[in-house]
Amino acid sequence: MIISDFESSQRPAVCIARKFQGSCVVTNLGGKCPHGRQLERNKATVVAYYTTAFNDKKPEEAVAKYGGPVYIQHNPQAADGFQAFIDFVKFFTTQNPQLHVDIKRVIAECDLVVTHSHLTLNPSDRGSAVADIFRLNREGKIVEHWDVIQAVPETSANDNTMF
Repeated sequence: MIISDFESSQRPAVCIARKFQGSCVVTNLGGKCPHGRQLERNKATVVAYYTTAFNDKKPEEAVAKYGGPVYIQHNPQAADGFQAFIDFVKFFTTQNPQLHVDIKRVIAECDLVVTHSHLTLNPSDRGSAVADIFRLNREGKIVEHWDVIQAVPETSANDNTMF
């Protein structure tokens, strides 16, 4: 086993473990990973945050219950901060009142939670495949977000779905 410790002044502790040519490489960025109950708590927090904000159309409630002291946004079309998130969700759901986020998968590692979702604007919309990455603080509150969005095409080179 190879273990490397690094300090990061920009991010709190993150730890990553992966297989590499038959050995395990563990990278620990200055702290310990949560396990078990904390990972399940983080997954439940993200699912509740996202469904409350978008499907229930209650972004203020989602932020009040699940948001941390800051919200760092990595989508270049969105501003930092929870008020920007609230404003965006209100605008987007007003423009698309039948919008629905169907979370297909939830994956957690350390302080990160990834959701793989099917976002539709209305029942006839093919929708988009969305991968959201959330970082939670030690208290289990959401503090950072990344996303990747891809439209679901009409045709595919294979018989697999995007979900």
